[in-house]
Amino acid sequence: MGIERKKIILVDDNIVNLTTGKNALIDQYDVFTVPSGPKLFKLLEKVSPDMILLDVEMPEMNGYEVINVLKQQKKFAPIPIIFLTAKTDDGSELQGLSLGAIDYIAKPFSPSLLVKRIEVHLLVASQKKELEAYNTNLQQMVRDKTREVVGLQNAILKTVAELVESRDSITGGHIERTRTYLQILVRAMKHRGVYQEEINSWDEDIFLQSSQLHDVGKIAIQDRILFKQEKLTDEEFVEMKKHTTFGVQVIEKIGESTSEKAFLEHAKILAGTHHERWDGSGYPLGLKGTAIPLQGRLMAIVDVYDALRSVRPYKKAFTKDEAVQIIEYHSEGHFDPAIVKVFLATVDECEGIYP
Repeated sequence: MGIERKKIILVDDNIVNLTTGKNALIDQYDVFTVPSGPKLFKLLEKVSPDMILLDVEMPEMNGYEVINVLKQQKKFAPIPIIFLTAKTDDGSELQGLSLGAIDYIAKPFSPSLLVKRIEVHLLVASQKKELEAYNTNLQQMVRDKTREVVGLQNAILKTVAELVESRDSITGGHIERTRTYLQILVRAMKHRGVYQEEINSWDEDIFLQSSQLHDVGKIAIQDRILFKQEKLTDEEFVEMKKHTTFGVQVIEKIGESTSEKAFLEHAKILAGTHHERWDGSGYPLGLKGTAIPLQGRLMAIVDVYDALRSVRPYKKAFTKDEAVQIIEYHSEGHFDPAIVKVFLATVDECEGIYP
């Protein structure tokens, strides 16, 4: 099968120029000739050319008017256009090039020069298409590889989160539920304009994924404490509270081996501050008010709500109304009041999570 010949349309109201141009090009290209701009547009309904040779001075529409129409239409704008004209002044040439022409050939033209100029421009156009195709393919390859890497990261993250949760048998499903709560809460806060500017500066997907590591420090908690079926003693609770600082240490250790910052920064803040309290009575640092990072203030309320709604060896699961009353009671004590207000307005959306 032979190489497909390039198609060239020659537009000129002079029959001699049409004949001369066609004779010069016919051995190498499929040449279509038309005497005016309107007839060019008719031909373009049937033929997709690789190049248009366009006369400037024509009746009905001059060449500048024709190219202006072509360049405004997405389908025709990429077609290379060379002006053929008897005008040789700099102003006319500049006008044509500024409208999108790739070259300007003066008439009467040399057939051999015309062929060579067309050959060069078609080669450039072909290479441009190949480069665009290569870039498109490269971008798709990057997207595919990124998707693959992100998928692997998410799989590893999910496995680590499940490993943490499997060591804490009394909190099954806690990680996934709190992630869902956070998604509902964050979107509601943006919608209501609460801490909107700061939240908009985050990548929401990265933030939500990182929340799965908020309890990663429990990996370092002793089994006798983590698996205890009764309420912890004061001494044991002191040890349990260390899961926040252990979590920060684990995430910092991961950070030594990767350049990924946003994800790990969210994860470290969530792990280290989700037990801080608005009134400063929380742990491990006793931070107060807005000194507690927003990520930690958000996690604090969804973490407590899920604990209230879940069964523990030392307590029953509270109903939604009971949990809401407790959250409201501790507003301004344990939690950021502005976040409490939004959370309570969206709490019904979380009800499908519980059996």
